[in-house]
Amino acid sequence: MLRAQNLHIRRGRKTVLSGVTLQLEPGEVLGVLGPNGAGKSTLLGALCGELTPSEGEVSLDGKSLAHCTGTQRAQRLAVLPQVSTLDFAFRVEEVVGMGRLPYQTGRVRDDEIIVAALDAADAGHLGGRSYLALSGGERQRVHLARVLAQLWPGQAGQTLLLDEPTSMLDPLHQHTTLQAVREFADRGAAVLVILHDLNLAARYCDRILLLEGGRPIALDTPEQVLRPDSLKAVFGLEVLVQPHPERGHPLIIAR
Repeated sequence: MLRAQNLHIRRGRKTVLSGVTLQLEPGEVLGVLGPNGAGKSTLLGALCGELTPSEGEVSLDGKSLAHCTGTQRAQRLAVLPQVSTLDFAFRVEEVVGMGRLPYQTGRVRDDEIIVAALDAADAGHLGGRSYLALSGGERQRVHLARVLAQLWPGQAGQTLLLDEPTSMLDPLHQHTTLQAVREFADRGAAVLVILHDLNLAARYCDRILLLEGGRPIALDTPEQVLRPDSLKAVFGLEVLVQPHPERGHPLIIAR
């Protein structure tokens, strides 16, 4: 279980993240929302160990993340950054197979997982192609398959951190991506996902952390966080919030 306690991150004299405490629960999708510069990617960097907190601590199963070995982290924690760069003409399966490097499960089993992860990311049809020949959205789905393969099939005690996984995707693949994330969590893994689309967060997240200026404004269910007054205060956006006519989750409509 990944936990952050009173996290503060400073860059020089500027505090870019302050007072964040959260715990990712097994089977949960936790969405992180906030305007540009709110500290969302900084939070993800601290949670995965890329950034060292100025104050506070990140722990994995009660053990400081800083004291976990690289293999321990890789088998329990997978990260999809906002931008994944790869400049070599690997086949798609080779890119996804990079997620299996922390394990010694054998080529046959790894090949099975690669196929399953590509299918889960709605990218099975991309098999055999060169990564460099793919569009931006296709590359994004291949990298999603890579981090899914790293933790496949997903279980309690594993955590998936995703930074804007839908940013380059068309509406259909935004939903198929988050459906795959939802199913991964339903098998027991904990997921934190940074999003900009309020309605996607309302539909797929169990809880939402709302950040502004590096500070947590709210951490609760979508119904409690996605309120007109909160969204006006944080985003400067006038909205109507109504129950979705079929699913019941909040539906946010810009005025």
